[in-house]
Amino acid sequence: MLRIAVLGAGVMATALTFPAVENGNEVRFIGTHLDDDIIDSIQATRQHPVLELKVDERAKAYHFANAAEAIEGADVIMSGVNSFGVDWVGRQLAKLAKPGQIILCVTKGMQADEDGTLHILPEVLKKHMGNLADEAHWAAIVGPSNAGELAVHRDTRVVFCGEEQEVRDRLVAAYRTDYYHVWTSTDFVGHEVGACMKNIFAFGGGFAAGMLDKAGQTDAKYVMYDYTAALFGEGARELKQMVAFMGGDPEVATGLGGVGDMFVTTMGGRNVRARTYVGAGVPFSQIRNVKMKGITLEGVAAIGVVGEAIEKLTRRGVIAETDYPWCAPSTTSLLTMLPSICPGRSSSAEKSDVG
Repeated sequence: MLRIAVLGAGVMATALTFPAVENGNEVRFIGTHLDDDIIDSIQATRQHPVLELKVDERAKAYHFANAAEAIEGADVIMSGVNSFGVDWVGRQLAKLAKPGQIILCVTKGMQADEDGTLHILPEVLKKHMGNLADEAHWAAIVGPSNAGELAVHRDTRVVFCGEEQEVRDRLVAAYRTDYYHVWTSTDFVGHEVGACMKNIFAFGGGFAAGMLDKAGQTDAKYVMYDYTAALFGEGARELKQMVAFMGGDPEVATGLGGVGDMFVTTMGGRNVRARTYVGAGVPFSQIRNVKMKGITLEGVAAIGVVGEAIEKLTRRGVIAETDYPWCAPSTTSLLTMLPSICPGRSSSAEKSDVG
């Protein structure tokens, strides 16, 4: 049995409490200071207001004011806050984590330096934790996993990544069930890069539905599967190339952590809704403030971060202009479309959900 502290009360972090408690682990999940309404609801009725399901009574919910109590004695701390809050999470881990704990990352994305050098999010957490990061054990969960499907026990297959065999084995034993199927990998970097890149291409993959809607052809017999498939294929190629560029195994792109995850992300969820609106020509200000108010759009953040980094890396001669056409600054790229998606590129993306 492991004692697992989950930092963040979002839908995926909450969904992951189900297999953990069913395997006899002690689970304590902690809302951020922006999650008070969610924690209040769970404590009162067990209902998660966004996931719209009841949370298992064996998973104990804490407000952030009691985070230190919840994390005390934990074997595992899961970083479950979305990518906009990763710096905040790093600062909290620096204060709350203890040597020897496992830091389990489920947040996906990347950050970039001023010169375009890209970093996976666990590296960002480590930067904030300083020397303490070297005394922790690091792992991540990637792969095609819809939070709602996981919570209602639909068959789901994912990859647990980590360099230490003992850590992987302990986590697999804690989470694997007859519906939550876990593979393992030592390629931490490759899978984290793939998990970020798939959000970019999955976001763009829904433009076709919006374009048809704008043209009044939503119910047309012949739709734009060809267009979407072409984007998916190019996305798979660029994803594979980015994994290799960042030092991961390019074969990650052909598995659960690459095209597998990209497929499920194109099939539903918040990015799908947003990209359909974009394809229909709806201004992002209206999407953000009216149609999808309060919903985090990590695909937009990924487009901004990676697209601008590629632009800088191209100018420096680190990569070629032809390497990433859908992320590079061209007339047909997602980066060029970004002003219509999010004026001001990444700087105007929804601010960190956690300050």
